[in-house]
Formats: sequence, structure tokens, C-alpha cells
Amino acid sequence: MGKLIIVVGNTGVGKTTLTRQLCQQGGFAGGLEHQVERPFQQRFAEDLARYALPNQVDYLLLRAEQEQAIRRQPEIGIQDGGLETDFWLFTQRFYQKGYLDEAGYQLCARLYTFCRQQLPPPDLIIHLVAPLDVIAARYAQRNRSLEIAQLDDLAALEALLTAWLT
Repeated sequence: MGKLIIVVGNTGVGKTTLTRQLCQQGGFAGGLEHQVERPFQQRFAEDLARYALPNQVDYLLLRAEQEQAIRRQPEIGIQDGGLETDFWLFTQRFYQKGYLDEAGYQLCARLYTFCRQQLPPPDLIIHLVAPLDVIAARYAQRNRSLEIAQLDDLAALEALLTAWLT
């Protein structure tokens, strides 16, 4: 069974950059976010309340499927964020902001719990940290065609990350 490393941290801290570099330099299998290719991401950006639930269910399933594929390989795999980040940061933040109602949040929580019961936890968690002003500057400079989390979410996401890790 393959080993799984996840790289966690706030939006814009460098998770995807580090994951790509480790995969290229170390020959690790990668599990990236693929935000543009997700079927509900654009619709979610256009109608936050309507598409929050299918978007989050899609992301949680994607990350569980990536983990499962990594675990089947002999080499070590690395995910940028992974199942944990998509649940503990983004699902919870979208619930806080009212994009997910209570029933939608509870469905995501059940799905996360079920997936985690079926899959072993990550073997290693790399936590990237940077001051919020540095993250905000990086976030503002990155050139993604689609962003759901906003600059004003960074402090709340950092608090959610800290709460999950402690």
C-alpha cells in the first residue's frame, strides 16, 4: 500500500507549488486540486448557495478517489490539501458564510467521515505557514481563472486550519 503525504495550509501559501515541485524532483505521484476542471466549480462561482453542496461533494469524492489511487501504487503520493483541507477548511468556511445550509453541511460531514473510515489517514502532513500579509500578496498575484475563496477569507481559513491541526 502506497504512502500518502498531504500538504496543508491557507489558500495562496504555496501548497500546489510545493506539491508540483516534490512530484517533479522526487518522482512522487501527485494529487492536485484541478479547480478549473471540476464540473460544479464555475457554477458555484456564479451561484454560491445553489452549487455549494454539489461542488463540495464533488471535491470530497475527488480527494477520496485520489487517495485511493495513491494507496494502490507502490510509490509515495502527495496531495495539495486533500480530503482534510476540502472538509476542515473549505466545507466549514462555506458553511460559516451561509453557502451551505445545516443539512448540506451535515451531508458533507457524513461523507467526509465515511471516506475517512474507508481510507487510512495521511502518513505525513506538511503544514505550510506564512504571515497573512504574505499570503494575501501571493493570493493577489496568482493568476487563476477561478477563485472561490476571497482575500477576506484568509484569516478565517487560517483559524479553521489551526483548529483542525490542534
